[in-house]
Amino acid sequence: MPTTTFAEFTQRVDYSLLDSLQADPQASVDGQDHRPRQVFSGHYVPVKPTPLPEPEYVAHSQALFDELGLSESLAHDEAFRRLFSGDISVATGAMRPYGWATGYALSIYGSEYIQQCPFGTGNGYGDGRAISVFEGLFNGKRWELQLKGGGPTPYCRGADGRAVLRSSVREFLAQEFMHALGVPTSRSLTLYASRAETVRRPWYAPNSTSFDPDILVDNPVAITTRVAPSFLRVGQLELFARRARRDAHPDALNELRMIVAHLIERNYRPEIDPSLEFRDQVVELAGLFRTRLIALVANWIRVGYCQGNFNSDNCAAGGYTLDYGPFGFCELFDPRFQPWTGGGEHFCFFNQPVAAEANFQMFWAAIRLLLADHAEALERLDAIRDGFAAAMHQELEVMWARKLGLSSPDAALVNELLELMVASKADYTIFFRRLSEIPEQLSALQASFYLPSSEELKAQWESWLQRWRHQLNANLSETSAAMKRVNPAITWREWLVAPAYQQAELGNTTLIQELQAVFSHPYDALSAELAPTYDRLKPREFFNAGGVSHYSCSS
Repeated sequence: MPTTTFAEFTQRVDYSLLDSLQADPQASVDGQDHRPRQVFSGHYVPVKPTPLPEPEYVAHSQALFDELGLSESLAHDEAFRRLFSGDISVATGAMRPYGWATGYALSIYGSEYIQQCPFGTGNGYGDGRAISVFEGLFNGKRWELQLKGGGPTPYCRGADGRAVLRSSVREFLAQEFMHALGVPTSRSLTLYASRAETVRRPWYAPNSTSFDPDILVDNPVAITTRVAPSFLRVGQLELFARRARRDAHPDALNELRMIVAHLIERNYRPEIDPSLEFRDQVVELAGLFRTRLIALVANWIRVGYCQGNFNSDNCAAGGYTLDYGPFGFCELFDPRFQPWTGGGEHFCFFNQPVAAEANFQMFWAAIRLLLADHAEALERLDAIRDGFAAAMHQELEVMWARKLGLSSPDAALVNELLELMVASKADYTIFFRRLSEIPEQLSALQASFYLPSSEELKAQWESWLQRWRHQLNANLSETSAAMKRVNPAITWREWLVAPAYQQAELGNTTLIQELQAVFSHPYDALSAELAPTYDRLKPREFFNAGGVSHYSCSS
């Protein structure tokens, strides 16, 4: 039977993180800890979220409610709404009357940074506005529920701790869309907003083509609750490893060991035998994380997703997508696609495998400290690190073969295709979906091109199509069906999503609900009613449009 009351919901609580890890010894006992400060030790800081005033329901995920065994009526239950709009005073039973925030380190492409810490030490960087408020067991599976925009924490770096409705709608929709695409991801539970509290953020004027935001906008605030098996990040392991290396305090190495053991319990226990020596569990962890990470990034490229800012602190140690900030989906195919104005080419669409390897390098370096006295285990761990690039390459080759319906990889065929797609200004999603029909003539694909093709380019396409079809299985209907299971019929198009959050600011959530429905079945053929809206090329007026074609991280 589904959980129908808040009292029943609270009975699901089970705090593995709070019970097995160490709190900051300098933290307040009541969670009233909202000013920026340095946190020198401990795995988490108890923090009470800051409630939204006059919270209004915006949306919830029916799919996740069903998966957790929750009645959809809970989304409108007063106590449930209060908790997930930041009012933890409703905590009852075994629930703690506070949430928790965590610190982590930042590395970009394998280089350690502390400049983002206001104290210049790295001890003030972490969850600045993300506060977990619940951990529990739902249908036998452990989930952590975290408020994004829940108010300031000691890691807030002087900011207000809020998230605006615009970015909250994007994250809420994107997490569930990625889940429907079959990409490992954090999930979305609820979205509540307040028009009684606004915050000012830089953004883009209407019809702006500016690269950077050109106006300040007052935005309604919102809290979206994101859900994951854990919110442990590579950057967290890095933080404790950095402290251990410099002997920051007597318990530094033990704190690293504790969080690695907790990661194994939270995210990898079914695959790692608990009877193994801990050093062997650590080596197993490295191999499993590598496998998950390379599969994740291959999936990102399969569906056209660009994370935008794939630092180590945005890399979930459980191997799934986390932190939907300046992300985007590739429309006009460009290997260098990067929607975030602050991201640079190093985090662009086709550089994500390299960014992933850099994040794995930091993961490897952190856990390596735990094996310092075990030469044989170190050798196995180093071999896993050394094999990352080859394993990533193989995973990508298999992914491209699946997108093309091939029984085995063909790098030359793929590379020529990608060059043709760039030359033809192809739409990434529309092209591969049309290709899934296994056309005999180029004419069937030209609707996915943003520009007409020259006669020379048409001849190259016809040659490629002939060689590609020659490699396909004789049963073309089976091949077509298989291709349609990996090449979605729709994608995220910012110019279709922006009206949803703009209307939501006025209290109209109709378009959010429509997008939820469309995004829930991305591989299904669109109805005749929806196709004209969701199966079309990006209109010319949205190219170079600030806030749509590119955007800052003003969330």
